[in-house]
Order: sequence, then C-alpha cells, then structure tokens
Amino acid sequence: MAKIISGKEISADMKMEMKEKMHAFLEKGVEIGLTVVQVGNDPASSVYVRNKAKACEFVGITSDIRHLPETTTEEELLELIKQLNQDSKVSGILVQLPLPKHICEKHVLECISPKKDVDCFHPYNVGNLCIGAAGPKPCTPAGIVEMLKRSGISIAGKECVIVGRSNIVGKPMALLMLQENATVTIAHSKTENLAEVTKRADILIVAVGQAKMITKEYVKEGAVIIDVGMDRDENGKLCGDVDYEDVFSKVGAITPVPGGVGPMTITMLLQNCLSTAEM
Repeated sequence: MAKIISGKEISADMKMEMKEKMHAFLEKGVEIGLTVVQVGNDPASSVYVRNKAKACEFVGITSDIRHLPETTTEEELLELIKQLNQDSKVSGILVQLPLPKHICEKHVLECISPKKDVDCFHPYNVGNLCIGAAGPKPCTPAGIVEMLKRSGISIAGKECVIVGRSNIVGKPMALLMLQENATVTIAHSKTENLAEVTKRADILIVAVGQAKMITKEYVKEGAVIIDVGMDRDENGKLCGDVDYEDVFSKVGAITPVPGGVGPMTITMLLQNCLSTAEM
C-alpha cells in the first residue's frame, strides 16, 4: 500500500521547530520581520498573503503587509522596495505575484536586495543556487526536498524525473535534486514519448498545471510521486496533476492534493526568513 506523504503534518512539525528557534532569537534580542507587498486585489493573492501573515504570527516573525492599489506605478513600487532594502527592521521582502500588467515583474524582482529575497527569485540567488553556494532556497522545491528527507525517502543515486520546466519549480527543483546526488531528467511539453521517460523515475515530480494528466501508465511500480499541481477536476473539486486514485495502488509513496506540497511552500518561506538572521 502506498505511503501518503503529508506535507500538512511535516509543515506543522517544522513550524513548531521554528517557533522554538524564533523564541531563542527573541531572547537574544534578535527580531525578524517579513514585509509582503501586494499590488491590487487579486482574490487568490489576498488568500496567500493572509496565510503568510498567519504563519509568521505563529512562529513569532513580525509581518508587515503593504497593500497597494491596482493603479500603483512601477516607479512607485520600485521606490518602496528600495526603502525596504534600507530598512534594518525588514529581514525579508516578498512581492506577491502576479503583478498588474503595467508593472514589469523582472524589474521588481531584480530591485529586491538579494539578502532580503526570501522567494529566491533574484538572479544573484538563482546563480548561487546553480553553483551550490549558501543563500535562500526556492520555497516549493526546497519544501519537496524536506518532505522526502523527513519521510525517510533516500534521494542519492535515485533517478528523478521532473515534469515541468518553470523558473519557480521545474528548473530549481532539478538543481536541488542534483545537489542531493539524484540523477535528474527534466521533461516538458516538447518531450517525445513522455510515458517512457517518466516510467524510469524512482522519484517523479510533476508541476505542469494540467488536472490528472499523469495516470498509472506514466509511472513505474513503487515510484515516489510528488504532485505539485493545484487544479480543478470536471466536478470543480481540487486535484493535482497526477490522477491520485488511478496511480495509488501502483506507487510506493505519494503526496495528496490538497495537503501535500502546498503547506510546505509557506513553511520554507519562513525558513528563509529565519536564515536571514544567520547570514
């Protein structure tokens, strides 16, 4: 029977550990503050921002939400980020994506100080990730590595296939798995004979944004499946990129949706915030 890898449970354990660590920091007079900047009123973004503030409050990190109107200009946003870069009370800066169309995402992310870039989106930190240097780790990929380790799943020497090549998950996921000594393949929309590639995987990580795309024909017996997708099925029910029911009897371990990878993303954001105090 497949082992269910509960990101919800692992996340809860990690947040308790962080709470203790933060208590020790506060006793030494070290405060950590995260500023989250949201431009506009995108409903999904508002939910994410509230969840981040709630998680910060739980572990003892001070959160400051800067909610700017949709009409905010790029220049105004960049000026605010520059001020936050200089503010010693701000340990981490996160600009909630997506941004309104009139604001260049690239300009905004590059304006954030690499030392305060808790999303690990700045090119400097991406470069450090490529060479294995110290620095913040991309939240979702780092959360997946943490899930695997805390679930007792060995990575070194295993064949890992990542379906999806985004800058947020696919590419950094490959780099982190390489650092853990996995043999890594990235598959994507142009990959030929996808099932032949994915069936090689000891660890299959799927992040494509297509509901229930991966069925049992795509996985090998006993594989570990990490489903990064957050989709809706034909009945409007939350599901992942993997057909959970279809593959369950064939795999060795799998993450559910919801309750799998999702909770780990904010947890690793908190981890990056704590790490700023140790840099």
